[in-house]
Parts: sequence; C-alpha cells; structure tokens
Amino acid sequence: MRRKASPHAVDASRACRAGVRAVLLGAAILALAAADRGPARAGDLPTGAQSGLPVPRFVSLKPDRVNVRGGPTKDHEVTWVYTRAGLPVEITAEYENWRRIRDWEGAEGWVYHSLLSGKRTAFVARAKGADDLVVVRQDADPASAVKAQLEPGVVGTVKRCDGRWCRFVGDKFDGWIAQERLWGVYPNEKID
Repeated sequence: MRRKASPHAVDASRACRAGVRAVLLGAAILALAAADRGPARAGDLPTGAQSGLPVPRFVSLKPDRVNVRGGPTKDHEVTWVYTRAGLPVEITAEYENWRRIRDWEGAEGWVYHSLLSGKRTAFVARAKGADDLVVVRQDADPASAVKAQLEPGVVGTVKRCDGRWCRFVGDKFDGWIAQERLWGVYPNEKID
C-alpha cells in the first residue's frame, strides 16, 4: 500500500524533516517578529484551502502509483510511494496545487492535486485490542442479516453514511457497516 523510497531517500527524508523543522522554527520566529510590525499582508503567508473545499477532508488516491513528497513542489524529495489506487487519505492542508495528506498511520506528505479523487473510500479499521472480523449487514440496523464479514484493512467505496452506519461496497460485498469501524469517514459524518 505504501512503500518507502530507497534507503538513501529515507536518510534524505530524515534530513528533509529536520530541515523542515528548522524552517518551521525559523518561520515561527519570523512570524513573532512580524507581529511587532503589525498584521501580515495577504501574500506573506500561505492561505488555508486554496480549492475552496473544507480542510480537513477525506479523499482517495487516483492512480496506482502516487509519489509523496516532503514539501509542496516537485523539487522536494519523494519520501514514499503509495502503490494502490483508491486508498483513503485525509487532506490536512493546501498550498497552490499541492495537498498535504495524512494516511491511516498518521504519516504526512505532499501530493499534487490531480493525483487525488473526491471519490470517498474507506477501509475497515482494527478495533483497539480486537482482531475480530467486522460485520457488514443487510440494513443499517444491528439486528439485520449479516451479508459479509471483513478483515481489518479491506478497502471499499463509501456510498452513504447516516452518522452511525455507512453503506460500504467493495469486491464481493455491499451492505452497511458501523461507521466507527471505518477509517475514511469522520465520526457522525453524513454522506448522501
């Protein structure tokens, strides 16, 4: 699903993260210094959502191969590569045509916007301390018939959520799953 770049890229990634931390610290110091000069002009700082869409939000990976970079340009090192289309990721920031994404493990990086899709997908999350299968039901009701049992990590398309249950569709299954068992939708989120 996610593959690290070469060992050299990993070392470069660590160095890049250290460099990013230094840049962020420098930016914080400059921001404090700028506070003494009055409010910043609009062009001085990156703005929030460039697309006009809410941030954060869930999306999915469009192609089978997505390079994740250490920063929002092609000049930044590739820190890892996703190798499966349809994986859910969360957009946590936007800068021009770049999106900072976070995956289910908490790893973050930057991808070009055209590599992301608005199609909502999710995967079955492992419950804390449980290795059990997750039940997919006929209806959004804990008493309805069991249609399938899924292992944690199974990816599917989210068709609808009512805040408690989501209609979850994938290869050889289509039914309702408890919303709290999916990573790729927010708690109590409603999707039509």
